[in-house]
Amino acid sequence: MRTLSLTFKGSLGKKHSLKLNYASGDLDAETVRKAMQEIAQTHLFTKEGEDIYQQPLSAKYIDTVSTVIFNDERK
Repeated sequence: MRTLSLTFKGSLGKKHSLKLNYASGDLDAETVRKAMQEIAQTHLFTKEGEDIYQQPLSAKYIDTVSTVIFNDERK
């Protein structure tokens, strides 16, 4: 599974992550940066008085590989 992980700095200086499971797997830096700026400009996400997605810091794809050890679901 591939997840897009976006990291922002909040208004109190803390780092916050936004993880998107269903994002396109071939986004370029310019597209992601622009989307992150748009998220930051909405000021919709607050927690305990902090604007948590105030400044975009980084974005990365995280690939998760599952290895089945056993699966008894079909019995």
